[in-house]
Parts: sequence; C-alpha cells; structure tokens
Amino acid sequence: MSAPVLSSLETAPEGAPAPSGRRLRVVAAMSGGVDSAVAAARMLDAGHEVTGVHLALSQSAETLRTSARGCCTLEDAADARRVADRLGIPFYVWDMAERFQHDVVEDFVREYEAGRTPNPCLRCNESIKFAALLDKAVALGFDAVATGHYAQIVERPERDAAGEPTGGTVRELHRAVDPQKDQSYVLGVLDTDQLARAFFPLGDTTKPAIREEATRRGFAVARKPDSHDICFIADGDTRGYLARRLGERPGEIVDVDGRVLGEHRGAHGYTVGQRKGLGLKVPAEDGAPRYVLRTDPATNQVVVGPQEMLGVDVILADHVRWCGPAPSGEQRLGAQIRAHGVEHPARVVVTEAPDSEPVLRVELEQPVRGVAPGQSVVLYDGTRVVGSGTIAATERVQPAVAAP
Repeated sequence: MSAPVLSSLETAPEGAPAPSGRRLRVVAAMSGGVDSAVAAARMLDAGHEVTGVHLALSQSAETLRTSARGCCTLEDAADARRVADRLGIPFYVWDMAERFQHDVVEDFVREYEAGRTPNPCLRCNESIKFAALLDKAVALGFDAVATGHYAQIVERPERDAAGEPTGGTVRELHRAVDPQKDQSYVLGVLDTDQLARAFFPLGDTTKPAIREEATRRGFAVARKPDSHDICFIADGDTRGYLARRLGERPGEIVDVDGRVLGEHRGAHGYTVGQRKGLGLKVPAEDGAPRYVLRTDPATNQVVVGPQEMLGVDVILADHVRWCGPAPSGEQRLGAQIRAHGVEHPARVVVTEAPDSEPVLRVELEQPVRGVAPGQSVVLYDGTRVVGSGTIAATERVQPAVAAP
C-alpha cells in the first residue's frame, strides 16, 4: 500500500500558498481554548482565508469559567476573540444555543430516561459542528470548517473497482499521532461529505508541542486548562443534573432472579458497570461486589449482578455512519467502545434490508465488560476510521471469562 498523502491541512511557511495549490475560505471553530487557537493559526499559515467563529451554545452563559469543566462562557468567547485579533482574522459569534439544546442536551436527557448511556460529544460533532456549523458556513460561501480536534485527514488516490486510478482523491479519517489525545472516536459519526469539508490541523502534533507553539505565537490561552467531561454539566455531577431534569422516580434494585436488594431514587442515575453508590441492603452470599448489569425503564428497576455477568461479546448497533464507502460482507476490524478506551479485535457484519436502516453486528474476539446501549462503537482498520454505530443491544455468546 502506498504511503498516505497529507491533505492541505499540512502547514506551509507563513504567507505561502496551501500545499494543494488552492486557497480555501475556511471557518475556524474557535472555542476559546489553546487547541482551536493553534488550529486557526495553522490554517492561516497554510495560505487559506480564515474567519474565526465562536459557537454560543449555552442559553445562559456564565461570565467566568469556574473550573476546567464546561465551556461556552463569556470568558471563552473573549479568549477566542483575542486570538483572532492577534491573527488579524475576522471573528464572529454564532448563536446555536437552541439547536444545541434540542439536538444534544435534550437528546442526552431522553436517552438516559430510556435507560441508555449516550455520548453527547459525538452528537455535538454530528449535529452541531459538522452539520449546523458546516451548513451555515457553506451557505455563506465558505469551503470548509477547521477544528482543534486531534485527528488526521489523509488523502489517497481514488481507484475504481478494478483498482485503477481515477485521477481523483479519497479523504480518510485517521487517528492522531498522539494516542493520549486522539479524538478520532468522537469524530466517527462524520460521513464522506462532511469529511470532504473538514480540517484537523493538530493531528500530527502532541499536546505539549501545541502549548509550546501557542506560547511562541504569543497566545494568552497557551496555558489555559483543557475543558473536560460534559460541557453543559459544569460541576461534573451527571446524576444530580439528571435528577433535576427528570425528578426522583423511586424504584427497586434487584438481582437477575428478581430478588429485591435495595431501592433507588431514579434508574437514570445508574450506568452499566457501576459498582459504587448502589446502597444495597442485602449482601451477596459470597461477599463479592455487585455491579449494574442493566436498567429497565419499563419496570423502573436497576438489575445488578456479579462482575463476570458484565461481559458481552456481541454488539448490535444502529444509526450507522460511514467515514467513506460503506463496507460490504464480513470485515475484520477493531472496535472501540469508549472515547479513550482500547481497541478490540472483532468480526463485523453489516445487515441491510430494502426498507430499513443498516445494522451492525460486531462479534468481539473476547468478551468486554461495561458495554451499555446508547454508547457508540467506532470501527477502525489500522489507524483509519471506517465508521460507527449507536449500540442498541448486547449479547453474551461465549462463556469465557470477561476481559477488562
């Protein structure tokens, strides 16, 4: 296989034309953090016409950030504007709070209410940054959107069914070179059209190097702490947030045989694999700890059991998204289930019917613990992201001991 060819996100000396030879009109999504600041600067260095855009996603933005959690404060918008001013690029704030509330926040609450465990970062990338933002940018005459995600776009020569070059190129999404910062998992929802207009200028660099570059460029955000966890839950208390949104819904905690072991105040406060905070009144006969196996919205029960019952080796996923041509037949791929989780070898089969959406069947070589409906499974071929699906159900076929 030929070596990958870097796309035009590869930076050139300041003022030089883009390596592709084409100067693009690019919206740089600027969160107010160091990553998006350097991403905007690199796109400018590559010779593109860059406009900075800060997304106002909060319906009641705080004046100041109180911790490393959360984002979208007025302070963040001001930090982004200062970077844009230093770069000498236009800067705007686009209000997408209503869209974010509906597509990300309300979806998050609905999913937990239905007994599922969603990943709001994937939904935000899919619905906001590479749908609402990209659509608006294109409508205004821009060519692409650049973000500070740690991932890589690789261009390869396009080939026809016979393997002959067509003269065109294919854009692929790959992991970042820094495994500690790789964010390709949360970008696994992007389709071919979105990737054609996406740039990730930081994918070839480590985070310490990005901070050093920001310092050299004189950005005040060079040492600004990273935001983490769920951005719209600034205090990090997901259970408390859901309790405020959904209220208390007392119910039973039971074992797999239906024996009542305790009570809960809302099944939405529990996730598959959870061990702490169960408050069980009846200890296990062998004294071993018990874990949440599933939540049942229909009965409002939380079902717990021993650790060995957490392992699953078959994942069924819907809401399938392909980061390129859809594969057919059986595939041997890597499956990643958490944003910073490990990659599990798997056999993947895509089932398609004329009147229904495709479904993924992911058969893991070894059972994996703590897989919950609502999570996303992202598929890899080496470093390349093939696509993703939202986990709808899991099964346990092999009686083998579960892998961690």
